[in-house]
Amino acid sequence: MNIVVKKTEHPKAKPEGKLGFGQIYTDHMFVMDYSAEKGWYDPRIVPYAPIELDPATMVFHYGQAVFEGLKAYMTEDGKVRLFRPEKNFARLNVSNDRLSIPPIDENLCLEALKQLVELEKDWIPKQEGASLYIRPFIIATDVSLGVRPSDTYKFFIICSPSGLYYEEGLEPVKIYVEDKYVRAVRGGMGFTKAAGNYAVSIKAQVIAHEKGYSQVLWLDGVEQKYIEEVGAMNIFFKINGEVVTPMLNGSILGGITRMSVIELLKKWGVPVSERRISIEEIYEAYKNGQFEECFGTGTAAIISPVGELRWQDNVMKINNGKIGELTQKLYDTITGIQTGKLEDELGWVVKVD
Repeated sequence: MNIVVKKTEHPKAKPEGKLGFGQIYTDHMFVMDYSAEKGWYDPRIVPYAPIELDPATMVFHYGQAVFEGLKAYMTEDGKVRLFRPEKNFARLNVSNDRLSIPPIDENLCLEALKQLVELEKDWIPKQEGASLYIRPFIIATDVSLGVRPSDTYKFFIICSPSGLYYEEGLEPVKIYVEDKYVRAVRGGMGFTKAAGNYAVSIKAQVIAHEKGYSQVLWLDGVEQKYIEEVGAMNIFFKINGEVVTPMLNGSILGGITRMSVIELLKKWGVPVSERRISIEEIYEAYKNGQFEECFGTGTAAIISPVGELRWQDNVMKINNGKIGELTQKLYDTITGIQTGKLEDELGWVVKVD
């Protein structure tokens, strides 16, 4: 399919100063439609604009909505780069399958993404720590109140010049361990990037913020003792020289930054394991002086050091509230590869121009 491009006649002024995260949007977006008769059709890049939907559109009522998140970076010599975007479209199809949404053509969508980013490259911020955040998403568009898979969908890609996800930047964040509410269970859709996964997490996140914590660390949905993930990140612990992260068990999102960290650690010869780990084990390691570092991983934050965990009435101060040596090395390496400051030895970068 050819991708039709219609450029805006009213380009917006580029932002200056502090960007925030996900608050400003570029001039164009990618749109593609699906119908049961045609399949995916009419891929196009058009001026960014509101969309009009009937109040009975199924996405509003039954939540058939999935999304992805990735970034474009500008190198010092003015080249535009994407970080492992093929993994995002592969994961989007995993989410599609779980929510009975028709699969996308991953190669077509990658080409559409490259064309969109090329068109919007002047929107990519150049300041340290900033990037062009990219949000592909799919929504069900049938106008019906019957509970069934939709027969029509829309796929969008929008772009947002953004600064750091956490205002703290690389200052370690404080995480609250949630032991009342649960996010997901095996057999559900916790392993997908479905909109509903994030809606269900908001209540606990609000409570955590009220207590002075940046995010929630979720425990498993059955026994509420085994660690799963943070609201917007996967989680890693360095205990007695070994890096441990919860294994993917069907209720944890398979993060692309998570995957990249594991691959880097193995390349460096750092002991790393994916296994079930309980909050009690973490607390025992803390009491024994073996809990050395903690960090989250995700597209938005990349690597986020954790300086404090609160579980019930137990407050664990990690590495004296400072970023750990390994955490810093991982951050420097991944961001270095993304921005072209380090050589891409593992073939993770996709060049746009």
